[in-house]
Amino acid sequence: MPNLNEKPLIRYSIYSLIGLTVIAVLILFFYNWIVGILVSIILSVALYFLRKAVLDFQLEMEGYITTLSYRLKKVGEEALMEMPIGIMLFNDQYHIEWTNPFLTSCFDVDTLVGRSLFDVADALVPLIKQEVESETITLHDRKFKVIIKRNERLLYFFDVTEQIEIERQYENERTALAFIFLDNYDEVTQGMDDQARSAINSEVTALLNKWAKDYGVFLKRVSSERFLGVLNESILTKLEKTKFSILDEVREKTTIHNVSLTLSIGIGTGVSSLQELADLAQSGQDLALGRGGDQVAIKQISGKVKFFGGKTNPMEKRTRVRARVISHALKEIVSESNKVMIMGHKFPDMDAIGSAIGILKVAQVNGKEGFIVLDPDALDSGVEQLLIELRQHPDLWSRFITPEQALEIMTDETLLIVVDTHKPSMVIDERLLSRSEHVIVIDHHRRGEEFIKDPILVYMEPYASSTAELVTELLEYQPKSLKMNMVEATALLAGIIVDTKSFTLRTGSRTFDAASYLRAKGADTVLVQKFMKEDIENYVKRARLIQNASIYKEGIAITIADDNEFFEQVIIAQTADTLLTMNGVSASFVIARRNEACISISARSLGDINVQLIMEALGGGGHLTNAATQLQNHTLKETEERLKLALEDYLEGGTKS
Repeated sequence: MPNLNEKPLIRYSIYSLIGLTVIAVLILFFYNWIVGILVSIILSVALYFLRKAVLDFQLEMEGYITTLSYRLKKVGEEALMEMPIGIMLFNDQYHIEWTNPFLTSCFDVDTLVGRSLFDVADALVPLIKQEVESETITLHDRKFKVIIKRNERLLYFFDVTEQIEIERQYENERTALAFIFLDNYDEVTQGMDDQARSAINSEVTALLNKWAKDYGVFLKRVSSERFLGVLNESILTKLEKTKFSILDEVREKTTIHNVSLTLSIGIGTGVSSLQELADLAQSGQDLALGRGGDQVAIKQISGKVKFFGGKTNPMEKRTRVRARVISHALKEIVSESNKVMIMGHKFPDMDAIGSAIGILKVAQVNGKEGFIVLDPDALDSGVEQLLIELRQHPDLWSRFITPEQALEIMTDETLLIVVDTHKPSMVIDERLLSRSEHVIVIDHHRRGEEFIKDPILVYMEPYASSTAELVTELLEYQPKSLKMNMVEATALLAGIIVDTKSFTLRTGSRTFDAASYLRAKGADTVLVQKFMKEDIENYVKRARLIQNASIYKEGIAITIADDNEFFEQVIIAQTADTLLTMNGVSASFVIARRNEACISISARSLGDINVQLIMEALGGGGHLTNAATQLQNHTLKETEERLKLALEDYLEGGTKS
């Protein structure tokens, strides 16, 4: 303990006091020496006891500090040796130099000293090398949070098994909400008598009630076509493992009655608020319906969505009411804008350009100036013939502008219409999306997780063969003054023909109705064939791709291009289409490089395999029978492995409808 007298402030204060006291005593001696002697004696006694008190205090304080130091040392030793915290010291070679008894007891051995960290817990060394501060690992069926002190080569182990168990229990018991919708219930039962309708209702209700009882789901029918389900996340995990087999059961059982009823289920999970769960469940159901129904969409607060089902083609609607309503709404919105911009996806195909020309007619017939955004540096060779023909019609070609020109003339009152895509990352120029406050989306693809933010009107019908088909139907309900020239009608028809592979895939009665309307407007089928012609060089490149094809599993053909050769997207897609015409092939996948950094996969099927789900697992999307994706900075071998893993994962859930 430091001596108080050694402190300058205290020392000088004492010396000053003593000096003043001596002077006072001397003055007393001068006036009365007897009183001076008495005062001197009293002061001497007082100083003696003061000195003694200070020394006693110092001795007592030193003893207290010594005792406290001993106790602290003892407590530190006991904490080090007895508290339920594991401590480990290791050397540069990752060998254990010392552990406390608690950590040793966790391994049920006498000592860990001298053993390698690789032998004790092989997960520790990678953590140390990765320079993470802390991580949770498993040791002998116990969970430990490891805190790493690299400079001291020291590890702390905190047993968090019970904490993690409580967290898991909380998560498992957290509530989830499910909104269940019977697709096409009104259309299917519209012409039925009461007995047949009752039989269908009883069949579906019995199936759903049995399913709910088997898995512990509370199920309540809230209308003729809607059910509400309440479950927890533990039950949801079990349902995910079954791939929601109830979808297949309902579809197969109702087929017996010569009807096709399917389920669309939206599930909200991941939050404790019931209102937020309901919003997520509704959003999930809208997403499932937007993708064609017959599937489950599980949506979390983070925005992540899981999809199950979706193995069948969406049912074609029996009524044109929605097309008429959308057409009238489109007319009103166009009339309120000062001009209209139309934009498709990057590297636009026949469908994107054809549908854009159709929307341009909607703008013109409603007296508004319209422009089609086209990037001349990002075009597929498949539309070259169409663009050559368009250049011969100056009135129409003058409506095509670059993204930079569009940005210059766009105002706050400009309407932006996006066709043939609904993903912001896929449009020709995202800057136009951010600039425009009024956006309309018209698309025929199944809805994905990524979607254009806050559109004022959405017309998405996955049952349609093409966006050109949807636009053609909209044109039918526009003002009667609408007149189309031959090249405009032909461009729309070309979009339908290309997307349906000459009316062989995804073709419904409405597709032929649209084609008939366009033919009546002067569409030239011979000119369409001219648009679809290809170069001999491209034909040879496609043949080389087909030559590399092999059967991966029964009915699944995969072909991989040479690593040093680049292909345009249209050739990759055409190769997948050609493979699908081969005997014994029900699904085809073509992997080829677009450029040094980008690898493209085109997938096609005849309907038994949902290639959309497989491509979505790789970050892409599309339709049940027609999908694609692009991967950046991968090798062809890595891409092939990822595709096969996605195929295995899909096939484990079943491929047959």
